Amino acid sequence: MRIAVTGSTGLIGTALVRSLRADGHEVVRLVRREPAARDEVRWDPQRQHVDTNGLRGCAAVVHLAGAGIGDRRWTEAYKKEIRDSRLLGTAAIAEAVASLDERPRVLVSGSAIGYYGDTGDRAVDESAPPGYGFLPTLCVDWEAAAAAAQEAGIRTVFPRTGLVVARGGGAWGRLFPLFKAGLGGRMGDGRQYWSFIALHDHVAALRHLIDTETLEGPVNLTAPEPVTNREVTAAMGRVLHRPTPLPVPAAALRLALGELSGDVLGSQRVVPRALLDSGFGFAFPTVDEAVRAASA
Repeated sequence: MRIAVTGSTGLIGTALVRSLRADGHEVVRLVRREPAARDEVRWDPQRQHVDTNGLRGCAAVVHLAGAGIGDRRWTEAYKKEIRDSRLLGTAAIAEAVASLDERPRVLVSGSAIGYYGDTGDRAVDESAPPGYGFLPTLCVDWEAAAAAAQEAGIRTVFPRTGLVVARGGGAWGRLFPLFKAGLGGRMGDGRQYWSFIALHDHVAALRHLIDTETLEGPVNLTAPEPVTNREVTAAMGRVLHRPTPLPVPAAALRLALGELSGDVLGSQRVVPRALLDSGFGFAFPTVDEAVRAASA
């Protein structure tokens, strides 16, 4: 199968491309510079341009590109960069695939569990309404930006990604050095839910979305049982064999992270109802298993 991927150099994109190629699929990587390899296709999300010639013959397009949510403090300028990178990029990809004479069977267009906002102790699935604030509004508009593909009859799936447990990048990747140094601890009161997913399971779930014709619309990519930050802290200590004595006060997080601290201290208890109902099986369903897989 020929599959196009944006964001192919990111944490998830790199792992997805590796997995697809290992199984003999042809992967086309969309890049924002002049192509330097046969498998590269030029696109410019800011200018709403995609070289559609490079998408011809693709049975699937996986769109993962976007500025990192936690890469920098949320200034107004960076919030605009986060928003523009997602909305402009998604609209460009959706319009490009819709314009093809032979359209792909599926567009897997990234989203996030930020859609739900702070859910407290309440468990939510894909049927829940959006929350309030910057991230929920962003996710609503992000998914809406793929309208051109949906209107063209392309099966469009929105993987709402949770916290990916990986050592090599993402928010969780920043935790590993701290915990290995014995400096890890709960954040705030530790009662907030973290909806996690092992990187291996995330990649497997993306491939499941590509292959499963019955799945469309939002699909939560989280492990079956969300855990509290206190439980995450205990699991990191157990697996890495380190003490976890140093809680990070909420006030310190607010000072260090600004507006982003609301998402670190907020609670999201998200369950993957659509994935489970479609028969997807998790290789690392518990937080201990996910952390152990990432630290191997």
